[in-house]
Amino acid sequence: MSDLGSVHPEQITAITEWDHEADVVVVGYGVAGACAAIEAARSGADVLVLERTGGWGGAAAMSGGFIYLGGGTSLQKALGFEDTPENMETFLTAALGPGVDVAKIHDYCQGSVEHFDWLVAQGVPFKEEFWGEPGWEPPADQGLMFSGGENAAPYNTLATPAPRGHLPQMADKHTGDKGGGFMLMKPLTDTAESLGVRAEYDLRLQRLIVDAAGRVVGVVAKRYGKQVNVRARRGVVLATGSFAYNQQMVETFTPLLINRPAAAIEEHDGIGIRVAQALGAQLAHMDAIEVAIFADPQLMARGILVNGRGQRYIPEDSYPSHIGQSTLIRQNNEAFLIVDEAALDEANHTVSSSAAMRAQPPTWVAESVEELESEIGFPAGVLQSAVEVYNRHAENGVDPLLGKKPQWVKPIGTPLAAYDLRNHTGGFTLGGLRTDLDSRVLHVSGEPIQGLFAAGRCTSGICAGGYVSGASLGDGSFYGRRAGRTAAGA
Repeated sequence: MSDLGSVHPEQITAITEWDHEADVVVVGYGVAGACAAIEAARSGADVLVLERTGGWGGAAAMSGGFIYLGGGTSLQKALGFEDTPENMETFLTAALGPGVDVAKIHDYCQGSVEHFDWLVAQGVPFKEEFWGEPGWEPPADQGLMFSGGENAAPYNTLATPAPRGHLPQMADKHTGDKGGGFMLMKPLTDTAESLGVRAEYDLRLQRLIVDAAGRVVGVVAKRYGKQVNVRARRGVVLATGSFAYNQQMVETFTPLLINRPAAAIEEHDGIGIRVAQALGAQLAHMDAIEVAIFADPQLMARGILVNGRGQRYIPEDSYPSHIGQSTLIRQNNEAFLIVDEAALDEANHTVSSSAAMRAQPPTWVAESVEELESEIGFPAGVLQSAVEVYNRHAENGVDPLLGKKPQWVKPIGTPLAAYDLRNHTGGFTLGGLRTDLDSRVLHVSGEPIQGLFAAGRCTSGICAGGYVSGASLGDGSFYGRRAGRTAAGA
């Protein structure tokens, strides 16, 4: 983490020498930074990217690669799915709330088809194949998947379900090790390089440089302990990622994530947020978090999830992050997955990217629900009641309590087992700088901070309370482009 005292802005009068200069300076070479660099360069600006690590990529290159897009993309149409921007907007407004930036969601949905076409034009490959099974991501190189619970209750009753998880095609993919994120970043950085974008690596942002009027005109960085001054003639774009690995910020804003970061990288220390705060930047949704539950979606869909009181609390075929958020935020991080032997065998014979999770044996096994209830330590009758009510309706293939889809509703038989999922969650932060539709960072007064732009997870993006897989790469790339164009014209 950067020095706490280093975020105060530097006055331009204190700078005696510039080490680097450019029209637009982009800080961070992940997906938001790459897209900002491309569009700034195409707008005629001389662009320099500053990256704190030894190469491009950031969290995006290490991710599975989902980009949340819809409204009728060519990939959706090719695979037979109908969608409209309005339908997408209805879903996202419900799924990402409460408190969503409705103007930003509308803007994002209206521009989603064009953004997909833009990514394809940069060389990002998408295979015309749909994966329809529950899972964190497709097991192979399929290009489209439901990635936000669109087809699960309650959202399938609010908007027509359409898959919007667009995944770049990656050969020899290994979930969690070698994912589609690389095939998103490689074409983008190749494009940026072809446009003359320069990059300087191993530079850590320290603070912003401002002129007498308060306009951002550059950044102070450090390389191997030496100060480096970088001048930005038109503007600075912050694309520095979240604050998931800043312990102090996590304790302050998202205490539920203390000691449980996931799906982020250690470079996500919140420095971009903090240097902008030092100029009076407005923040939004700093308490918002994405939460993963470390369990196999194939197993969860075939069983029932109960909380620490032995009660069901969410449709088990939901998007896994919705399950994770509900478990951590509303169920005191307590969950138990109940499955019978037949469901376990069926899941084990299903191809899935989550197969590695099944290597862990159940925590408890029993010949009856009563025995399993006792083994877990529930008060007598609570689990039996939950299973009895579920099975009574499952005989007719329905789940009137929570709305799980009929294809996954089957009575739970015996023998059966339970997985202890207490403290099996982790996540990353979603809040950050408030920006307008042109990716200008807003002051607490509501006015833009001159010369300062931002995109990606250092901003609040389109998410407020909920999350969908692909939202980070989606709004990061979308508003990264916007930041680059706006900064170039500043």
